[in-house]
Amino acid sequence: MSGLLSVFLHLLLLFKLGAPVTFRHHRYDDLVRTLYKVHNECPYITRVYSIGRSVKGRHLYVLEFSDYPGIHEPLEPEVKYVGNMHGNEVLGRELLLQLSEFLCEEFRIGNVRIVRLVQDTRIHIMPSMNPDGYEVAAAQGSDTSGYLVGRNNANGVDLNRNFPDLNTYIYYNEKYGGPNHHLPLPDNWKSQVEPETRAVIQWIRSFNFVLSANLHGGAVVANYPYDKSLEHRVRGFHGRGASTPTPDDKLFQKLAKVYSYAHGWMYHGWNCGDYFPDGITNGASWYSLSKGMQDFNYLHTNCFEITLELSCNKFPPQEELYREWLGNREALIQFLEQVHQGIKGMVLDENNNNLPGAVISVSGINHDVTSGDQGDYFRLLLPGTYTVTATAPGFNPTTVTVTVGPGEPKLVDFQLKRSIPQATELPGQHLEAESYQSKYSPG
Repeated sequence: MSGLLSVFLHLLLLFKLGAPVTFRHHRYDDLVRTLYKVHNECPYITRVYSIGRSVKGRHLYVLEFSDYPGIHEPLEPEVKYVGNMHGNEVLGRELLLQLSEFLCEEFRIGNVRIVRLVQDTRIHIMPSMNPDGYEVAAAQGSDTSGYLVGRNNANGVDLNRNFPDLNTYIYYNEKYGGPNHHLPLPDNWKSQVEPETRAVIQWIRSFNFVLSANLHGGAVVANYPYDKSLEHRVRGFHGRGASTPTPDDKLFQKLAKVYSYAHGWMYHGWNCGDYFPDGITNGASWYSLSKGMQDFNYLHTNCFEITLELSCNKFPPQEELYREWLGNREALIQFLEQVHQGIKGMVLDENNNNLPGAVISVSGINHDVTSGDQGDYFRLLLPGTYTVTATAPGFNPTTVTVTVGPGEPKLVDFQLKRSIPQATELPGQHLEAESYQSKYSPG
């Protein structure tokens, strides 16, 4: 009898593990239902919010995981996944829905690793940045004769060629001097981009994201910045281009390798008739891409983003989805965990007031980050010894030497002293960016 009971319980467990998301393609209404289903199953650690609408009015939904949904906790890093930017590249969309179910279910059963991840990290999952394009692609299905059908948004625009081009400015600044981070946007930028792009830009300007991945299809490789080469040439000409590294090149390579080697087969290198050593590539060395999202994240915000190409077939048949999930599951979790490295801390004044917008510089790495609205900062770094300086207008800079290990981030706080005593504070001295979080917080 005990043997029959054991078999029954085993079958029940298999059913339970297979039950959450069936491995099938989800149209827009199905996607929305799935997000709210996860929220209803895990209401205390999730929040569903929309960052805007597509050309055709579909919401760009995000599912947030946190032990305090809707709230930024100081010193807790923010990380995001964005899928389905190209409407016909659909695997990322399905993987992110499955990941959402997985995080919820594993948290509920007390998986220590997942519980810790949710408690220590604020995770934002956007399964589809291009819901209009997806519906066009899904209506056709996986017919390869229409390979590009649904790639663009409803206005026929490729969203990964639609962000303001900041590479031109950074390459100039690197040569002649100028800012190395948070490059400004042109005054008319909102009129130059699509509704989906505008919503994402406003989103990433409003949360202090530290790490991100953008999920695509059509190859199997982890692609890291820069995407645009110094001598920009379009894909298909002159073969592969010259690598165009960021100042954080070694860190980006490590982030890409973490995903590749945790993936079921990406690290092999030979995939889809192409070869990438270690399953990773600098974007520009593969082909030069202008106005892309990953370069924009790095040059305009504190966020380090890579692009994950996850399947040879842009619209794989649904019988392949389970295998793809098994191949990506560990990599998706390990990549989220990479946000917990380097240094982090608070930047305060003499009276212990938070200093938002303080600049954190690392000697030898020509890319700075800034503290968020609550004065906390996060600087991803590889293990090593670094000289780190915090500066803010009206304050004396403070420099420390810090040794970073391979484990958890090292806590390095800065307390800055005013350079000139001031009797009164000037109006607007501590202007903060418009807060998206208050706009979408409950209540």
